[in-house]
Amino acid sequence: MANKSVFASLKGKMLPKADALNSEGAPAYAYGPEHKLAQLAMTGTFGASFYKDAQSQVTELVEAAEAVSSVFLAQTAIHVRERGHMKDTPALLLAVLSRRDPVLFRATFGRVITSGKMLRVFVQILRSGQVGRKSLGSRPKAMVQDWLKRASDAQLLAASVGNDPSLADVIRMVHPRPESAERAAFYAWLIGKPADMQALPQVVRDLIAFREGASEVVPDVPFQLLTSLPLSGAQWGEVARNGSWQMLRQGLNMLARKGAFADQAIVAHVAQVLADPARIRAAKAMPYQLLATYQALDEAVPFDIAMALHDAMEMSVANVPELSGKVVVCPDVSGSMTWSVSGFRKGASSAVRCVDVAGLISAAVLRRNPRAMVLPFEHRVVDLKLEPRDTILTNAGKLAAVGGGGTNCSMPLGWLNDHRVTPDVVIFVSDNQSWVDGRKGGQGTAMMREWTRIAARNPAAKLVCIDIQPYGTTQAIERSDVLNIGGFSDAVFDQIADFIAGRMGPDHWVGQIRAVEL
Repeated sequence: MANKSVFASLKGKMLPKADALNSEGAPAYAYGPEHKLAQLAMTGTFGASFYKDAQSQVTELVEAAEAVSSVFLAQTAIHVRERGHMKDTPALLLAVLSRRDPVLFRATFGRVITSGKMLRVFVQILRSGQVGRKSLGSRPKAMVQDWLKRASDAQLLAASVGNDPSLADVIRMVHPRPESAERAAFYAWLIGKPADMQALPQVVRDLIAFREGASEVVPDVPFQLLTSLPLSGAQWGEVARNGSWQMLRQGLNMLARKGAFADQAIVAHVAQVLADPARIRAAKAMPYQLLATYQALDEAVPFDIAMALHDAMEMSVANVPELSGKVVVCPDVSGSMTWSVSGFRKGASSAVRCVDVAGLISAAVLRRNPRAMVLPFEHRVVDLKLEPRDTILTNAGKLAAVGGGGTNCSMPLGWLNDHRVTPDVVIFVSDNQSWVDGRKGGQGTAMMREWTRIAARNPAAKLVCIDIQPYGTTQAIERSDVLNIGGFSDAVFDQIADFIAGRMGPDHWVGQIRAVEL
C-alpha cells in the first residue's frame, strides 16, 4: 500500500500556489502588472473603500501605471474611458502618460478627454502633484488650449458647471488664444471680465436675457445654470422638454419639486425619452446609474416615469449573453459589500453599494438566462428564491436585502460540489476579499480547490470573476478556464460573452486592452 500521507494530497499540490495576501490577510493570487493596472483603473473611484482610503488607491494606481509600458498605459486609459465609462482613473493614467511619453499622450488625449468635466478632472490631477508635477507643462497646456479651441459653445457652457477647478480657473491657467470676437467675448464672460454682449454666442445672450427678466423664453442650457432662478412649473417643464437623457435621469427629483410634472404631456415626454433605446445607447448609460436613480427616486415622481426607468434598465443590459448549459451566478452579499461602490467621498458618495451592483449584475444574467441558479453568499450560501420574470431592478433589490456576514468565496463552489451540481458557467461578483475560508491551509486558495473539483467533473466549465473594488488580488488565478475582469459597467457582459464563446485570447481581458488601436 502506498504511503497515503505522501500521495493523498497530490491533487491539492497541483493547484497554483497562492502568492499574495488580500486585504484581510488571507491567501490570494496577485495579478500581473498589466492585469493589475486594468483592474485598478476599471474599479477605482478615489473614494475611501471598505479596506483602502482614497490616497492609497491613487498611490497604488500610479505605481501600477509606472510598471507597464507606455503603449499599454495609453491603451488602458482609452479602454477604461470608452468601455468602462470611468472618469477619474483614465484622467490619472493620462496625466502619468503626459510625463512618460508626449507622443502617445497627444494621441490618447482626445479619446480620454471627451467633455469639459473630464478636462477639469485632468487639470486638477496634474496640479495636485500626484504624478510628479504640479504645473501643466508645455504639452498638456497646449492640449488643453486645443480642446478649448475645438469645443462648441454648448460644450463650454456645460463645462462651466462645477468647481475645483472651475472652467474659469482652467482658462486663466492656459490663456487660450481666441480665434474670433465671439470666442473672445465668451472667454471674458466665463472668467467674469467685461465682455462685448453683442459678440457673445446666442445661447449665452439668451441665458443673460432670461436671468435679467428681459425674456420669458427658457434658454436651452444645463439645468444647473437655472436652479437658482424663480422658474414656474411650466418653465421647468420646458427645461425637461429640452433636456438630454442624462439631464433627465439626474434631475427627476428636482423637476418633481419644481412642479414640472403637473403637466401630463411633460410626464409622457420624459418617460418616452428615458425608455428610448437610441437615447440610452447614445448616453452610454451605465446600469448602476439607473439603479442609483431608481433607489433615490422621490415619491413625487410620477409612476409612469418610474416604470420608464425599469424599461431603461432592461435595455441598458441588452448585451447580457444568453449562455448555454448550466449557469450559476454567485453574488457576494457579505458585510464588506455594503460599502458605497464609489467609496466614501464627502458630498459625492454614491448611494449605490457594492452589494447593489452584485445584485444588479446577477439579476441581469438571470433575466437573460431564466434557468440560471443564483447562489448569494457570505460566510454561507443564502437561501433566496428569485422569479426570472421579475424586472432586473426588482430582483436586484431582493438580492441586496440579504446577507451581511463574513466573506467566503469558496462556499458557493463547495455547495455545488456537495450537491453534485456540475455547472458549465459560474459567474462571481465580489470584492474578492475572502477570509472565512482562508485559514484552511494548502497551497492554493480554498476557492481554487473547490473549482478544481468542478473542473474535474466538467473540463469545459468556465469561471468568470467580476471584481468591483480596487484591491488588486483575486481568489481564482487567471488561466484558460478562469476569467478575471474588473468594473461595473455593461462592458463586462460583452467580455463574458467573448470569453464563453472562445473569442478572447489566452490572456483574456488584458488581451482585449492590448487590442486597442492607438
